[in-house]
Amino acid sequence: MKISRLLIRRRLLWLLVILSFLFLALAIRLAYVQLGKGAELSAEAEDLWRRNIPFSAKRGEILDRNGVSLAYNITMPTIMAIPVQIKDKETTARKLAPLLGMQEEVILKSIKTKKMIVKLQPGGRKITMEKAQAIRDLNLPGIAVAEDNKRYYPYEGLAAHILGFTGIDNQGLTGVESKYNDKLEGLNGSISFLSDASGRIMPNSSEKYVQPRDGLNLELTIDKNIQSIMERELDQAMTRTGADGAWSIAMNPKNGEILAMASRPGYEPSDYQEYPAQVYNRNLPIWMTYEPGSTFKIITLSAALEEKKVNLHNDHFFDPGYTKVGGATLRCWKKGGHGSQTFLQVVENSCNPGFVALGQRLGKEKLFEYIKSFGFGSKTGIDLGGEENGILFKLPQVGPVELATTAFGQGVSVTPIQQVAAISAAINGGNLFTPHVGKAWINSESGQKVEEIQPQLVRRVISEDTSTQVRSALESVVALGTGRPAFIDGYRVGGKTGTAQKVINGRYSASEHIVSFIGFAPADDPQIIVYTAVDNPEGIQFGGVVAAPIVKNILEDSLHYLKVPPRKDQVPKTYKYGESPIVTVPDLVGANIQDLYEDLNMNFNLAKSGSGTIVMNQAPKPGARVDRGSTIRIYMGSDPDANQIHE
Repeated sequence: MKISRLLIRRRLLWLLVILSFLFLALAIRLAYVQLGKGAELSAEAEDLWRRNIPFSAKRGEILDRNGVSLAYNITMPTIMAIPVQIKDKETTARKLAPLLGMQEEVILKSIKTKKMIVKLQPGGRKITMEKAQAIRDLNLPGIAVAEDNKRYYPYEGLAAHILGFTGIDNQGLTGVESKYNDKLEGLNGSISFLSDASGRIMPNSSEKYVQPRDGLNLELTIDKNIQSIMERELDQAMTRTGADGAWSIAMNPKNGEILAMASRPGYEPSDYQEYPAQVYNRNLPIWMTYEPGSTFKIITLSAALEEKKVNLHNDHFFDPGYTKVGGATLRCWKKGGHGSQTFLQVVENSCNPGFVALGQRLGKEKLFEYIKSFGFGSKTGIDLGGEENGILFKLPQVGPVELATTAFGQGVSVTPIQQVAAISAAINGGNLFTPHVGKAWINSESGQKVEEIQPQLVRRVISEDTSTQVRSALESVVALGTGRPAFIDGYRVGGKTGTAQKVINGRYSASEHIVSFIGFAPADDPQIIVYTAVDNPEGIQFGGVVAAPIVKNILEDSLHYLKVPPRKDQVPKTYKYGESPIVTVPDLVGANIQDLYEDLNMNFNLAKSGSGTIVMNQAPKPGARVDRGSTIRIYMGSDPDANQIHE
């Protein structure tokens, strides 16, 4: 069949139309790719060619409240490998192995991977400058020395449980390093270049540097000097008492700022792997739960005063040495009891039967209402990980015996930080604050504060009037009662002892106790509160004997450091047999030697230096406060006026 010319022309026309349409579509697509997607595709291609060497951001420093650096970063070299650029992988692994302290097989496995860039770890992470230079000198293709950061703690184990530590990748693992990791770590940077599939740097290509953004510096509420004082005292206590452990907290009771916090045993953050996990993972001041003992009586006292259930000066209580409640006999620590006493003396003497009576006057609903209002049974919310809740009786389970024992601190389980926060509320005017260790965030480049962490008021617990009565009663405890070992001459100190049996395998131990003391000063306007507990000390196990002297030393040195002036209006201390009263050193300069021995024979011993009959100088200086019977050294000379008359 013969095809007509007209049909052929029509077919050719349609073919031309189709070809034209396809060409137009191809042109449109090409224009879209070139103009619309060109930049995006070029960027994707560049990403395929680009090789990145990371540069770690500088982790923010951790500072004490006065700007002293407690943790900061030092630059450490890290070895990186770009596998596609390494031609002789076996030789490279053999040369690197002795320098990195790694097996050749491990290095070879790393550099044979198909990744763009790998870290040769663990031996190549954070090495010394000398090793880094030795590796540079090898001039190995595909091996680069990059910068990394290592955390450095200049004061070794100081404040270790607060600071915490970082891992191999500079990430916070415990303490504030972990709690505030997001703001401390910053954003990493890099240096990058273009290379072909064989790893060769592309001609006419330039390096691209992305500067790392350093983390913010964290200013803590901690004071390095007070922290050092506290840790010194805990170390000495551990050596002196042979205890299983010890912990302490110092806080500003007016706003919840933690001034110092420590526990023993301690550790050094830079070498945390060398210590048992329970040492560095357990921050005892916020983790440890135990029966508080008599320090808890402050809560019962505060509640009874607030509810007008007792008048400390006018109400009396007779203590025969025990009280019977619900078929149980609850004894006072003093065999035979204290006899008739005011309720202020009940507080001074830490008399258990007296506090049972206060608990009964309150009733279980009201007492437990105050206990919970003071923050017990729930976390304080301190900005550190690992805090525990403590344990309280559920109200339906509270019978007469449980009410009685709770009133004097037995049968409840609390944490040290709960006690410090609660008793701060009892003495600061009645305000419960959230304890915290973070104070401010500081830009590491400008040094300007970008954020301040404000004190957080939880609730008002008692009135100012009640708080004043509590402070006064606790000052009497230190001057006249069981807290006398915490008395500081020249400073008004309040406080309370605590001695609690440890619960072991569900039973009270007859021989193991946690002894504690909480003290604050000045008693009329508290600037600092200190709680210290010692776990199972050898020998005598009483809070007043073991823990109170520790708190005294911490308070006294801290008050001097804080420049809190001494005063003369403190409640005079009652001295027991064998205790030496504190007396004032008189001014002896200019006195005759014969008169001195007649006047000072009762209060002081004299040690003489030099010749002559007149006192020219003395040590200690006039006005100093010393124990009666102390030695005064006098420096003798001649009266110049007398010599002139003689001539």
